[in-house]
Amino acid sequence: MALPRITSPHAKGNNRTQQVMLQVLLATLPGVLALTWQFGPGTLINLVWASACALGFEAAILALRQRPVGFFLKDYSALVTAVLLALALPPYSPWWLTLVACGFAIVFGKQLYGGLGQNPFNPAMIGYVVVLVSFPLAMTSWPAPHTVGLLDGLQHIFGLAALPDGWTQATALDALKTNKSLTIDELWAQHPAFGHFGGVGAEAINLAFLAGGLYLLYRRLFSWHAPAGMLVSLTLMSLLFWNGSGSDSHGSPLFHLLSGATMLGAFFIVTDPVSGATSNLGRLIFGVGVGVLVYVIRAWGGYPDGVAFAVLLMNLAAPTIDYYTRPRTYGHRKPTRGFRMGE
Repeated sequence: MALPRITSPHAKGNNRTQQVMLQVLLATLPGVLALTWQFGPGTLINLVWASACALGFEAAILALRQRPVGFFLKDYSALVTAVLLALALPPYSPWWLTLVACGFAIVFGKQLYGGLGQNPFNPAMIGYVVVLVSFPLAMTSWPAPHTVGLLDGLQHIFGLAALPDGWTQATALDALKTNKSLTIDELWAQHPAFGHFGGVGAEAINLAFLAGGLYLLYRRLFSWHAPAGMLVSLTLMSLLFWNGSGSDSHGSPLFHLLSGATMLGAFFIVTDPVSGATSNLGRLIFGVGVGVLVYVIRAWGGYPDGVAFAVLLMNLAAPTIDYYTRPRTYGHRKPTRGFRMGE
């Protein structure tokens, strides 16, 4: 029987991981620009500080483990973790918040399990959830768009001054979560956080991350299964439980797609090849599970946005998903279920 000739995974050289990480960093650029346009230089400051923290923690742990520091830093995986964390954290987050998030992401989310390729959970989401649970006030202090300058932002980040109350506001997901009496139309008209379909600024930011995600799909850095599963299931859940503009409404499908960290999660988090499912069917199931859990947490949970919690919960389920979605063994008509002597 003639076997097909298939290119091996290492055909592009020893720096394949580095190339992939660089492409991911490039794809985040539209989102970085959108966040900077909406909230000022806080996102850029977060990026620089988070990158320094993550690389420092990575180098320290590698040195303690007596591993070649330069070799592993050059794969840029720690830098990607730092960038995703910086994009998820509120702009102008205090320096210590970013430091704690990066420390937990690198040490407990990645290196504790042996480094890249062995972590069962998404490192960036580990760091994000730790600071979200530990410091909820700091994690919900989002600035109002177009209000903070560079000097004021630096002073706030490094503890030299606090931002005035008028410069911070609840996000659209926060406002919808705490709404008890106003209809959606009234809430939309009265609250400054709401835009055309989602939150002010969040619409453009989510569309920017969508553009970056489509670029990664075009470059075939991941398959469409996990992002499509998440976005379709989130849309169906929000459509199923959407009751129009009543005071108990949980928001329209467009609202959920263009608010919070939806597109960042769909294209940059659930597509993690290490902590997610491995087969195409498994990735689809993984994405569907994340989308359902995001809506459940947003609508009935204790947090306004549930992307990080949903991803970590599905990371726990990924081995089980892989077990039941194993692809057909090459050369066999059906998946092998066991082994008998003589076969």
